[in-house]
Amino acid sequence: MEEGLPNLLLKALGQRIRALRTEQGYSQEAFADKCGVHRTFMGTIERGESNLSFQNIHKVAATLGVTLSTLFHDLEKKAEALPIATVAFKSGNRSRESKHVFKSASDVKQ
Repeated sequence: MEEGLPNLLLKALGQRIRALRTEQGYSQEAFADKCGVHRTFMGTIERGESNLSFQNIHKVAATLGVTLSTLFHDLEKKAEALPIATVAFKSGNRSRESKHVFKSASDVKQ
């Protein structure tokens, strides 16, 4: 599975949402209900498996009582610090997947 920066950003956003949700004492199920989404969808959001629409991002921020800028604050830095396992490299005219272990996304040269 390729984990480029966009996927790492989703994971970092999910971690931020989970942290803010738990700080406010919401269970995942109660928070999902308050946001108007299904509990299992909220789980995929928090694991960084769902690419949220802007409308759902706004619902989450509003339910948490934070601004969008607060929700996104330093997200790139957090994403770059996340560990990644595989990266796709382009070789000549062909694309191939090469498995390398990096400490973080910032170790990958674009």
